[in-house]
Amino acid sequence: MAEAENIPPVYGLMAEFTSPDELLTAAQQTYAAGYRRMDAYTPFPVEGLSKAIGFRRSGVPLIMLIGGIVGGGGGYLLQYYVSVINYPLNVGGRPLHSWPAFIPVTFELTVLIAALAGAIGMLALNGLPKPYHPVFNVERFQLASKDRFFLCIEATDDQFDQAETRRFLESLKPLTVSSVEH
Repeated sequence: MAEAENIPPVYGLMAEFTSPDELLTAAQQTYAAGYRRMDAYTPFPVEGLSKAIGFRRSGVPLIMLIGGIVGGGGGYLLQYYVSVINYPLNVGGRPLHSWPAFIPVTFELTVLIAALAGAIGMLALNGLPKPYHPVFNVERFQLASKDRFFLCIEATDDQFDQAETRRFLESLKPLTVSSVEH
């Protein structure tokens, strides 16, 4: 119940722009003004936009590295346990711990577990699956897939004050500034 009390009445404020250059300039000014909890929505990738809104590097490569190490180590240890400890068979005088024979399975499990960890990590870090997002409540947001560019400052930002943030966004000269309701 305490979490429901901490939810702000609005998700944030969204400004609409007509060109990627306007959006990029607005995003840079917004970041320079001290806002950190924001997101941009565009119909195509805009060079430099992720840097302008303060997008951080993803943790997915580290998750995949850890998954690969766990997969490779687990695959090797599984084969070692079976061949040397649990069911040792001396076939034709070969050593019980014949590591060259362990390489294919070790490699395959390294790739498999790294890929699975990467996919699951990406979904978890993106907060997916998320079938609903408050920005879809803004009527004009449907234009984000066609020819409009949007910048949304979230209400969870430390600097967010609805009236002051609206004035700031309007100073960036957007087409419209919309309130994003939950």
